[in-house]
Amino acid sequence: MSKLAIIGGSGLTHLAGLEISHRQMMYTPYGEPSAPIIHGNYCGQSVIFLARHGARHTIPPHQINYRANIWCLKELGVTTVIAIAAVGSINSAMQIKDLVIPHQLIDYTWSREHTFFDQSLTQVTHIDFTEPYCESLRQQLLTAAQSLELKVHSQGIYGATQGPRLETAAEINRMAKDGCDIVGMTGMPEAALARELELCYATCAVIANWAAGLGTVPITLTDIEMTLADGIQQVRRLLAEVIKRL
Repeated sequence: MSKLAIIGGSGLTHLAGLEISHRQMMYTPYGEPSAPIIHGNYCGQSVIFLARHGARHTIPPHQINYRANIWCLKELGVTTVIAIAAVGSINSAMQIKDLVIPHQLIDYTWSREHTFFDQSLTQVTHIDFTEPYCESLRQQLLTAAQSLELKVHSQGIYGATQGPRLETAAEINRMAKDGCDIVGMTGMPEAALARELELCYATCAVIANWAAGLGTVPITLTDIEMTLADGIQQVRRLLAEVIKRL
């Protein structure tokens, strides 16, 4: 049974090079996950792949069943999760197509089902979320990226927004003052749910655009998709290298 799972975000609805052994439909106490769970072999290692937005990228960030997704991975014996995310850059040092391995996050989302500890409780449960990402996995991702000479940032604060709309310039200005380096829509509650189920979870973010008000041209989905086509190639190289090391 696989111990490693990859959650694919925008631009990574399938994992090229994955030798698929089978697809598995799963049902959870929280409903169905975003897509069938894909089991296979990647770079000589057994892995599980899950498309966060669905196999055809049809589920918007605020409607993703994060609880079902994470519950499935835990149920399958996964202990380590690499989450891929497309983000906008708020920090001028983090350029388009760069990779960021965030070390912190700020949650601006609302109304999402954000915990497993919400009913039929025998006691109140709090998780320590001081460091939201698994540091050992972060370091493995960084070491792998550096060995490939990829442009990677070893720290970054991920600001998670509600979506599905993009942010206003004023909102990005506020986030910059809060200390955010990158902005995305899927970082939470995914990271917290993984912590609740004691999974080693880290994010590899690829910068697809400048955040609102920081670029020289309007933000378009066409431009984002074109950028991701190149950025995701770097992500695939990184995944191949880090999986070998894991």
